[in-house]
Amino acid sequence: MTKNVGIIFAGGVGSRMGESSLPKQFIEVSNKPILVWTLDCFEKHPLIDEIYLACKEEWIEHTQRLLEQYKIEKVKAIVPGGNTAQHSIYNALTEARLHNTEDTLVLIHDGVRPFVTDILITNLVETALEKGNAITSTPCQETIIVSEDGINTEEVPLRRHTFSVQAPQTFFIDDVMSAYEEVRKTNPDFTDIVDACTLFDVLGREVNLVRGNVGNIKITNPEDVYILEGLFGYRKTKELLGLPLLDAQQAIPPSQGNQDS
Repeated sequence: MTKNVGIIFAGGVGSRMGESSLPKQFIEVSNKPILVWTLDCFEKHPLIDEIYLACKEEWIEHTQRLLEQYKIEKVKAIVPGGNTAQHSIYNALTEARLHNTEDTLVLIHDGVRPFVTDILITNLVETALEKGNAITSTPCQETIIVSEDGINTEEVPLRRHTFSVQAPQTFFIDDVMSAYEEVRKTNPDFTDIVDACTLFDVLGREVNLVRGNVGNIKITNPEDVYILEGLFGYRKTKELLGLPLLDAQQAIPPSQGNQDS
């Protein structure tokens, strides 16, 4: 039976979070660090067997204490992060491969995307098993402009053809590791490689899109923390009333999500 493994990278220092000296993944929202909320999504999902975590080496001990405090038991290893997110992912993948077989599915995820729903994780696993990989995406709600210099417009693609790629991004472990290793030969710093989806695109490999859930934001700027507080408030209200969370399948029908209007 195929194992499903979470690969969580949390090696950032939060340079865009203003004056906070605390890396953004450790900022508390609703009385819990953002990273713990993220790990909880994978810890509590029945399809996830293990988690491998990459973070800044000087924060590993602190992270280990958080795992114990919040009873996160699926994390099998914490590895030092690299100079970039892609280096951190590669380090975590390398550790995971030591303990898993080639048919293991890995769900690569940002440590600061703490609002992933159960149904999204399930859909990613099922799609990857069927088609070979699965990338979280949502339809773009605004017009996208392509501009190389940030001044002049080269292209304005039709909105119905544009999607925002998010995480988790799901692959068989040997497929994604081979992609990282191939790109490293000519681009060791992973310049302009922002995620595994970009990596596969550079190599001409196809990826399969899975509709993401509403609220699956990445915490980057101080304003995002306030948005996240609101999302957790929304979730708590729904749970108290016994109502289901609004998921992308309900909120944005595939045929309507990014119409050109």
